[in-house]
Amino acid sequence: MIATLLGVAGTLLGAIVTGTFQHLAAGRAERAAGAEQLRGERLDAVTTLGAGSNHRRALWMRGEARPRGADEAEREELRARSHTTRSAITRPLVALRLLVPDPAVHATAQPMVVATYDMVDAATTTRTLTAAQDAARAAHDRVIEAAAAYFGTHG
Repeated sequence: MIATLLGVAGTLLGAIVTGTFQHLAAGRAERAAGAEQLRGERLDAVTTLGAGSNHRRALWMRGEARPRGADEAEREELRARSHTTRSAITRPLVALRLLVPDPAVHATAQPMVVATYDMVDAATTTRTLTAAQDAARAAHDRVIEAAAAYFGTHG
């Protein structure tokens, strides 16, 4: 009778231990999947912010139209195109600021966007527009460098 009771107790204890280990393993797997999903969202925010190159191009075309004397209809079309690309840069900036907790990335992202927007005001001559575009590209490179450093240390 004692052997039977010990057998039943051992079986119950084994089931409890096995269930606990399975629960812990499932929790680890869930946390790992959540961390991987967050990392993917962070990477997406950084890479999508690369849409800034499309916005820089649209602003270049818009700015270059003015000194070369493009007509009002063409300038309006280019203005509308730049507004579309501007919205494509705003969402990833917000996502990056919300998802990537690194101050160095934040400190480079906002100036990159501002440098890109500044191209509109710099479009008085092709030379000033080119300088503004170069500054915006350099700011973009700084964002990528800061993000690479962040992902390099936070895998």
